[in-house]
Amino acid sequence: MPSVSTQDKKHPLWDLPVRVIHWLILLLLPASWWTAEEGYQDVHQYLGLTLLVAVLTRLCWGLVGSPQARFVDFLRGPKSVLAYFRGAPNGTPGHNPAGGWSAMLLWMLLLAQALTGTVNSDDVLFTGPFYYVFDSDMSDFLAALHEPIFNILLGFVALHVLSVAIYERRRDQRLLRPMIFGKAPDRYGTGPAQPIYKALVIALLIAGMLFALLELAPEPPTDYFW
Repeated sequence: MPSVSTQDKKHPLWDLPVRVIHWLILLLLPASWWTAEEGYQDVHQYLGLTLLVAVLTRLCWGLVGSPQARFVDFLRGPKSVLAYFRGAPNGTPGHNPAGGWSAMLLWMLLLAQALTGTVNSDDVLFTGPFYYVFDSDMSDFLAALHEPIFNILLGFVALHVLSVAIYERRRDQRLLRPMIFGKAPDRYGTGPAQPIYKALVIALLIAGMLFALLELAPEPPTDYFW
């Protein structure tokens, strides 16, 4: 039988939780935009809460998840980032030093987008579930950030897609297939992946805590419409 060269072998890179969350967010963003534009505020709210659970799950997975998903694996110091821009090799098949911080910033924007949505209001028929947690001035201030953050987020998503395309076409680094199938030609060698059920437990715990907070959220004042 013909032997498979080391270069042709596929080794684990991104585990299933990382990939599922990545593509789920990709679906949630345009769906959230469309439901907001069309006035389906109830659906928009559910999508936003789903986004919040997904982002929080990914952040937790970055602390306790599989080695290649953890922040300590790809968040490098300033020297490593500068060295990478000067042409130093990445050293791992995952995020490069600059891409790691770009991914973290993207997650922070997603988190801010979801959180500001919980205090949003159209001043007529819709108010976010946590609008009355704060006084009206604070809630209105946070709600006013919701759309600008989304516009910034769109810019970062566009840069992300452009970067992937450049790495795929110009640098011959396959980034898309590993995010679909989970494997890359390079040997990663940082330890076994965490069981998938752990990510599911984390997601369920976060969803449960969010549901509890929604149940405890203050109701609109009785004189709101007067």
